[in-house]
Amino acid sequence: MEKHSTLAQPDTLASAHRTFATEIAALQALDARLDDSFEQAVAMMLACQGRVVVTGIGKSGHIAKKIAATLASTGTPAFFMHGAEAIHGDLGMLTRQDIVLALSYSGAAHELLTVLSVVRRLGARLIALTGHAQSELARNADLHLDAHVAQEACPLNLAPTASTTAALVLGDALAVACLEARGFSREDFARSHPGGALGRRLLTRVRDVMRQGEALPIVHLDTPVADALVEMSTKGMGMTIVIDDNKQPAGIFTDGDLRRLIARHGDIRPLTVATGMTPGPKTIAPDALAVEAATVMDAGRLNQMLVVDDTGLLLGALHMHDLLAAKVI
Repeated sequence: MEKHSTLAQPDTLASAHRTFATEIAALQALDARLDDSFEQAVAMMLACQGRVVVTGIGKSGHIAKKIAATLASTGTPAFFMHGAEAIHGDLGMLTRQDIVLALSYSGAAHELLTVLSVVRRLGARLIALTGHAQSELARNADLHLDAHVAQEACPLNLAPTASTTAALVLGDALAVACLEARGFSREDFARSHPGGALGRRLLTRVRDVMRQGEALPIVHLDTPVADALVEMSTKGMGMTIVIDDNKQPAGIFTDGDLRRLIARHGDIRPLTVATGMTPGPKTIAPDALAVEAATVMDAGRLNQMLVVDDTGLLLGALHMHDLLAAKVI
């Protein structure tokens, strides 16, 4: 006989709303009591000649790791040092020029108090982020950031929930304040994230993705159309560049130009590419952003574009497929 659970089923949406309300209230209270200690912490980080070393243990350690990553990616040199590993050798990573940002809601974590004593002997500075202003860690730090919460979202008031959210948001606020003070730009962010979509869009130049040298399909003005087709097929760009006697691009001859030439003349065997090429092709400089090239090509419904220097000298060519392969679009 099938047994049915006699456990009361909670109202999950009501539970979620309570968690949201508790954590929002904690953040509002944190926002209301922000004072000059926050400004001092930002000033210390900006003046730091070393790195900001963020440390913690347990749930605070997870938050510390994320804060270190956010600082590092937004212009403040930082790394995470696990509180337990710190007292088993990793304290050797610290220098006198560093600032330690130590997270412990109780302010009594044994590992971080040991870190505190070593930091003192080393002559580095320590910012404590705790929920208890009178804790040993808070009282002995160079600066204390108060992340106290009235209660956790956990109904037992035990599992770190609201307190870890408060610490995380306070860490984000530090990172963003430092970012703004440094004038950290989208380009700076891209340099820290070269593997991401933004990094590719803001760092990839036309010269990085253009085809050049032997990969370029090139014919002269008097090249027969039949020979031009061989060049087009060999190089696989759906066109060939047509150059004049000075080796300057006079135009391009594309698959579309070929179809139009056949429609007009029928027999194209006696014709040269000069008869049906597209003169004055669109060009772009090699140092332009690849995403700019993509914008121009998309707006003009172009599959190809030539790359020239400021004198008009041909340097290379782009195909829309090159931009897709480089993941700039």
